[in-house]
Amino acid sequence: MAACVRYIVNDVDVAIDFYTKHLGFKLEMHPAPPFAEISRGEMHLYLTQPFNIGGGAPMPSGEQQTPGGWNRIHLIVEDLDAMIPTLKADGCHFRNDVSQGVGGKQILLEDPSGNLVELFQPNTADYRAPGSASRAETH
Repeated sequence: MAACVRYIVNDVDVAIDFYTKHLGFKLEMHPAPPFAEISRGEMHLYLTQPFNIGGGAPMPSGEQQTPGGWNRIHLIVEDLDAMIPTLKADGCHFRNDVSQGVGGKQILLEDPSGNLVELFQPNTADYRAPGSASRAETH
């Protein structure tokens, strides 16, 4: 089953360029200026600009949806140390430095609107990505 996530972005075209150029996403559809769907494997990311209707519409209180915050998508990468300098050379911005945790190392990359993408490199080849065989079944 595919995972679908919506990110509110300032500019859909800029977001499409960022995710396809730097993170291997594929454009699925871009039917109107304020919306596009991109994918990477089983993850589908809906890019939505604040707009009068649909997923970017204001709340009943009048509050406008805005990008950013601390929620994020989690992408598994093979060589984080090699990826970071390339992204920095392309002008990409990170919110922190690499941190080493129990399962691997990670860094928080900001998209052009300030939404976060967690780039994660597992410590071990035994790491099981979400959606793969149950961890409980393997023990």
